[in-house]
Amino acid sequence: MPLLRVVLVLLLLLALGIGGAWLWSRQPEIAGIEPPPFSSFAADLVARGARLAAVGDCDTCHTVPGGPHYAGGRQIPTPFGTVYSTNITPDRDTGIGGWSEAAFARAVREGVSRRGRYLYPAFPYDHYAKLADDDVHALYAFVMTRSPVIQRTPRTRLAFPLNQRWLVALWNLLYLDRTPFRSDPGRSAEENRGAYLVEGLGHCGDCHTPRNLLGAEKSGEALAGGMAEGWHSPALDAASPAPVPWNADHLFAYLHQGWDTEHGAAAGPMQPVVEDLAQADPGDVRAIAAYIAALQGPPSAERQRRAEALLAQSARREPTAPAHPADDLGAAIFAGACASCHFGGPAMVPPRGIDLALSSAIAAPDPSDAVYVILDGIRPPEGRPGPWMPGFAGAFTDAQLGALLRYLRGQYDGQPAWPDLDSRIRDVRRSRERS
Repeated sequence: MPLLRVVLVLLLLLALGIGGAWLWSRQPEIAGIEPPPFSSFAADLVARGARLAAVGDCDTCHTVPGGPHYAGGRQIPTPFGTVYSTNITPDRDTGIGGWSEAAFARAVREGVSRRGRYLYPAFPYDHYAKLADDDVHALYAFVMTRSPVIQRTPRTRLAFPLNQRWLVALWNLLYLDRTPFRSDPGRSAEENRGAYLVEGLGHCGDCHTPRNLLGAEKSGEALAGGMAEGWHSPALDAASPAPVPWNADHLFAYLHQGWDTEHGAAAGPMQPVVEDLAQADPGDVRAIAAYIAALQGPPSAERQRRAEALLAQSARREPTAPAHPADDLGAAIFAGACASCHFGGPAMVPPRGIDLALSSAIAAPDPSDAVYVILDGIRPPEGRPGPWMPGFAGAFTDAQLGALLRYLRGQYDGQPAWPDLDSRIRDVRRSRERS
């Protein structure tokens, strides 16, 4: 009996704690409005909002491929289950047509819907919390002048208790920093603008920062490298694995056109990002490039020497396949499937692919990106020029792909072989099949 009373008391305290947390987490509903007429927003304000939305890559998450723009419903995989993006067109019933600007601003900065429901942090409001009022105003004008689409958002698929949205209030208490962006007096105006965009609207850390067990970005490791949709997102700080160090000019070229002669082409989750950045204000893209270049800092003398040697060697390569032992499976596959594009001639000049000695994917500590690129290939956006590479998913077995990647790692990078290559190839194959 004494033990039973102790258990009952503990259960009561637990119930009171959960009930108190639930009541504490409740947020008030903001009254709905009639959708404002498009004419109530100035054309230049809408255009500015469009350029900002391009920096935020808003259409990628809020549009199902091939579906109506900004109507939501896109699956967003997380380690905890599947979240679906919301309809942010100005439809009164299924979108945000009934949202005032105050309701929109609260959702963007605090992750709370007009009706007071918590939004899951798959929506990067922890970054958008830094947005200035005039940028929120421009984004509101942009989304409220899109074509209204009637499309309901599917229910999230998260296991109990993660499907209890009020628990997000506790996550916010731990990880949501509502401090507005503050310029660093030690940086130039351009670098500060870049920092504001990278840390806020661009939410670059969402992919390029490692996360803890609760899905929050690890404190003190901003832009130190992370994972996105199974891809390894490289470090954007001084730990960048790029064989040739980035500078602001090469970063701008990569972000604005989707490829760079010394670093290769965007692929995977980064491809829609650069497609959107092509529509952004070029000055903002230059600012992002300037800030990231400043984060990486000048390369050491030794790293600079290695980079110059790689570039000089790349320029001298003869347009013939390298010699290889007849029994080297990886070398044979390279000679038959890759050498005609990746060997000889200037890098990244169509139809040439990048010299693989300059490839960040081959130099990366994780082989995932190289596996994805070989399996899926690279294609420019429809109707636009850019690098093109066929996918080899149906051509190579796992053993052949492993042999090719071991050859490329040893021939072009010289680092130790990836210890988990075979398992990563299997993981990527399974991931592609599921999607």
